[in-house]
Amino acid sequence: MGSVWEKRHKCYGGWILNKYYIFCNGKILLKNGGRELPDIISDSELESFFKASGSVDKDDTYGDRWAEADTLPELPDKYVIMERRAIWPTFEEREFFRAGKAFHLMDWQRTNRYCGVCGTGTEFDTAEGAMRCPACGELYYPVISPAIIVAVKREGKLLMGHGVNFPPGRFSVMAGFVEPGESLEECVKREVYEETRIKVKNIRYFGSQPWPFPRSLMLGFTAEWESGEIEVDGKEVTEAGWFAPDDIPDVFRGLSISWKLIEDFINNRS
Repeated sequence: MGSVWEKRHKCYGGWILNKYYIFCNGKILLKNGGRELPDIISDSELESFFKASGSVDKDDTYGDRWAEADTLPELPDKYVIMERRAIWPTFEEREFFRAGKAFHLMDWQRTNRYCGVCGTGTEFDTAEGAMRCPACGELYYPVISPAIIVAVKREGKLLMGHGVNFPPGRFSVMAGFVEPGESLEECVKREVYEETRIKVKNIRYFGSQPWPFPRSLMLGFTAEWESGEIEVDGKEVTEAGWFAPDDIPDVFRGLSISWKLIEDFINNRS
């Protein structure tokens, strides 16, 4: 008869191999030297190690799956466990962020197994896309943490800072989480001022990006210097400066919206 997965995916003259996003202690399990995700058909032996699993897309219960494993025993050589950030250079943008979505869903269900109101074990409500308490009916939806990231410009230079957790010599544009009761524009002003004592004006929306470390939504802006001189807070930012397009220091490149903001500044020379 074949498994439900085989019935669902044996079509168009071949196999559609849906993927497993398997996480263990925050890391992701890959195969073939870290170049591929396990698939639901040929890597089904891994299911015995799953503590929990679910669909990446709530409207496609037979599609790609996420899974959580507490421990993984000694595995065949074809498998490797990697830091999630480490797949950045190997995976295309869509696959990188899809892995982020899978981790977000896994982490949300992991941290909402019990109702915060009455303590009863929760159940996944497929229609609602939420964890539901069967006793009191409380619903728990995936948590998304909005954060701003902003390119502040002054006379053809870009404000950049060295974050306290950055590698030596690494810089980026200013960023921070939105606080309760705060608009995005207010957050831009507050974060830049808290970290550098710079006041900004002419705040404009640039774009957004999900950032799965662990559950952020990055909202990008540009802004102009209004007043003030740099004075770093020493807690989140230890060094900051104004950089011309030809003098940009070491930065995170590639898929991140921080690089897209910096690249836009370089290309427009503004």
